[in-house]
Amino acid sequence: MSENNVKNLLLQLQQALAEGGAVDDETLAMAKKLDKEINAFIASAEDVNSPELDDAIALEARFAVNHPVAERLIRELIDSLGRIGI
Repeated sequence: MSENNVKNLLLQLQQALAEGGAVDDETLAMAKKLDKEINAFIASAEDVNSPELDDAIALEARFAVNHPVAERLIRELIDSLGRIGI
C-alpha cells in the first residue's frame, strides 16, 4: 500500500468522524494529531522512531464501541502503516 493510500484513509477517517455523530473532543484531538503526525512522517525522509502506530491503536480502541466505521478505517490505516514500514 502506498503513501497515497494512507493519506486517503486518513481523509476517510476525518470524514467518518465528521459525519458519525457525537465524538468527544479528546478523541477528535487524537485523530487530528495522528493525521498531522503521519503526514509529517510521510513528508520527511528520516527514519525515526515514531509513535504514530501507538496513537492509531489507541484510537482504534476508542472507536470500537461507538464508531464502527471509524474503527474499520483506523484498522486499515494501522495495516497500511505497517506495510510502508511505520
